[in-house]
Amino acid sequence: MEKLDGRRTFLKTGGLAAASLMIGVSGARPNDAPPGPAGTMPTRNLGKTGHPVGLFSLGGQGVLERSNNDAAAIPIIERALDLGVNYIDTSSIYGGPERPSERYIGQVLKRRRKETLIGTKSKERTREGSLRMLEQSLRLLQTDVVDVWQLHDIGTMADVDEVFAKGGAVEAFQQAREQKMVRFLGITGHHRAEALMECIRRFPFDTVLMGINAADVHSHSFAAELLPLALERRMGIIAMKVPARGRILASWTPPPIERQKRMWEAGANITTKPGTLTMREAFHWVLSQPVSTAIIGIDSLAQLEENVALAREFTPLSEAQMAAITEKTKPVAEQALWFRHFERA
Repeated sequence: MEKLDGRRTFLKTGGLAAASLMIGVSGARPNDAPPGPAGTMPTRNLGKTGHPVGLFSLGGQGVLERSNNDAAAIPIIERALDLGVNYIDTSSIYGGPERPSERYIGQVLKRRRKETLIGTKSKERTREGSLRMLEQSLRLLQTDVVDVWQLHDIGTMADVDEVFAKGGAVEAFQQAREQKMVRFLGITGHHRAEALMECIRRFPFDTVLMGINAADVHSHSFAAELLPLALERRMGIIAMKVPARGRILASWTPPPIERQKRMWEAGANITTKPGTLTMREAFHWVLSQPVSTAIIGIDSLAQLEENVALAREFTPLSEAQMAAITEKTKPVAEQALWFRHFERA
């Protein structure tokens, strides 16, 4: 873990104040939508798309990326819609070649398509490869159009040059929108802000899905420049990695080291201690940023119910509260931000 430089030290103090200025005295954020009926999930606009989305959105990992898991996955998707979740995010790579995440979601969408926006992703870097991925996504999701198609996992400038090259993925994204196979185009990443910012400068993406959590300021902060640039471009801003797959939470129990060594060989990172935050602290810290929504992968119906409840009762944290939570993450920053250093998934 690298040491904080002067700029990142500023983020811990002045950066939080800047976020407060973006939010304003009333607590409203640039993407806020009008409040709904009491007891429902608050919504914010998905940037310039104009679509209001709930503060909590269902991520396509967790239980949804496990093969032969229909009995657990389908009820979670159904219940999420029952609870008012109206954005579901998945990817063509979740769960491996069989793409179970898209399959499960498609089984529900064929009956309840009008109740939610659907986002999926392609990690292909060429035009032809990307279009093949999209065609398969449409088939598995059992829909005629994807609401948000996202260029997945842009982490380095080499990635940027590859997708913008002649015959690169960006050509497929333009074609898909022109042919009305997709409605909006997005970019995703969790490694370095610079690569995502360069993509945003080169092409008018509608949304950005970024890895950001309460440990953000401790390494390669996305809140420093990426978040303000996305706001300036009126993008829908979607947060991910909120609980860092549990590693930021005090309830996290690290697996035995021998098991972790096997997990390391498969692409995971080794953690040796519990996190330091409650789920409320982790989630409300992110929602106090000017994001449109946060996607979280779910492992059980109980987790789903908890996250929806936390979204429904959210009120913005003060600058002092946010700073205190950030300080609590310092001892576990490396495991909470493992995706900033490498992302093998």
